Amino acid sequence: MIFQHDESSNKPILDADGHLIPREDYRIDSVLCGDEDFAIACMKTNLAYSKNLSRGDVKTHHYIISFDPRDAEENGLTMDRAQALGLEFCKKHFPGHQALVCTHPDGHNKSGNIHVHIVINSLRIERVPMMPYMDKACDTLPGMKHRCTAAALRYLRAEVMEMCQREGLYQIDLLNGSKNRITEREYWAQKQGQKKLDEENAERIASGEEPKQTKFETDKAILRKQIRAALKKSKTLEEFFDFLLEDYGVAVKESRGRFSYLTPDRTKPITSRKLGDDFSKEAILAVIEQNASRTLPSVRQRPDTFVTPAVKPEIEKLIDLEAKRAEGKGAGYIHWGKTFNLKTMAKTLIYLQENGLTDLDALDAALAEVHEKVKTSRSDIKAIEAELNMKKELQRHVLNARAGKDLHTEYLKLPKKKQEKFYEENRPALMLYDAAMRYFKENGVKTIPTVKRIQDEIEDLTSAKNAGYTEYRESQKREKELQTVKANIETILRQQEPEVVQGRKAYEQEL
Repeated sequence: MIFQHDESSNKPILDADGHLIPREDYRIDSVLCGDEDFAIACMKTNLAYSKNLSRGDVKTHHYIISFDPRDAEENGLTMDRAQALGLEFCKKHFPGHQALVCTHPDGHNKSGNIHVHIVINSLRIERVPMMPYMDKACDTLPGMKHRCTAAALRYLRAEVMEMCQREGLYQIDLLNGSKNRITEREYWAQKQGQKKLDEENAERIASGEEPKQTKFETDKAILRKQIRAALKKSKTLEEFFDFLLEDYGVAVKESRGRFSYLTPDRTKPITSRKLGDDFSKEAILAVIEQNASRTLPSVRQRPDTFVTPAVKPEIEKLIDLEAKRAEGKGAGYIHWGKTFNLKTMAKTLIYLQENGLTDLDALDAALAEVHEKVKTSRSDIKAIEAELNMKKELQRHVLNARAGKDLHTEYLKLPKKKQEKFYEENRPALMLYDAAMRYFKENGVKTIPTVKRIQDEIEDLTSAKNAGYTEYRESQKREKELQTVKANIETILRQQEPEVVQGRKAYEQEL
């Protein structure tokens, strides 16, 4: 956590004297360890409960919250803020566990993503309330071990999504797979392959040879490119199969409604699930349907002729040179400003042409439409949030009712003179149980749903909120873009000579 490690081997990097080299920047805090070191506190706990003493015991669980690299620049995410979020998440979702929370400023291969490590002692040292991912009474007791189940992972992913949406940070849908599913094994295979290729190329360059290949790709990465290239040219499923087989020798097999891909060098096909959601039967058919609705090139192009379009730079506002001159800007700045404005004007006009905005009325209509979309998206998100909060409130009461049910039954069986003492001894759990019963009665809940059913509904709502949140941000970006374009057009109109521009019509004709 606090010393430098080699990416590929995960071994510590040592200096010339064989000493560990500290990381340049990190934040680290412990939870429920008092003034003691995390390791010492955990060992004392293990000895106290006579657990985690064997070599094969699972002594810790390691979770990582990785933020989007864009969050630092666009959303104000700092190391301190990420550390605070990590601590909050740890205390809320791993109560009763000793923990270490450490934030690093960068990821593998200098990806620029701030990320938080949360390491918890597998033993619990305090009694805790029933969490949504728990399904056994022992999960709440001290001296029992944390269970990293599939339900727990889905719950934690949903909570990470909620946290990032709440904080206005970028997030993907962690509950419904990914377009490109890169396993840890494939990730490290690519890293090691690239390292080996770089070493071989260095030897070739030293001997005066030109490297034939500079980027290493795994077999799965190559297959993904081949599938996408064939899919790009296909208007029917049969064409897709033919292009893959003829161009690359890849055969598509279908079993139980799922695609798998058999490459020439393999005897066992690679399932679409291992490649990513983009390569499933449903995703392939959806793209083919889109292709069929538009005209594709009739000439069959070889895959190496496809060029990925460069990312277009964002359109910026034109500079008011007169205002800058009045501020005292020199001739050098004015000269640069004129060049900048000419380039920005060209980008603005190209944008209008590419988006079919041939006159200012069309631009105004597009701006009004996207503004309405922003409002609708915001309203939809608020509606989902309201329903999500309601489901979480229901879930909390269901958990409390389940935790206190046996105690309440035992309380009712006792004689009247013993009930008061029993209630006082178990007051917290029984009060929560009574509050849950009142909530069910006030809200007309006659059949108490299962925790799993509520959690499934929460996950569905979280995914829907994530999709709406993404659409909202895209609409916001589009609205800002159109506002900038409109401002530029108005500036251009004001700068035109009177005889050239007679109102709006002359300029629209020029466009």
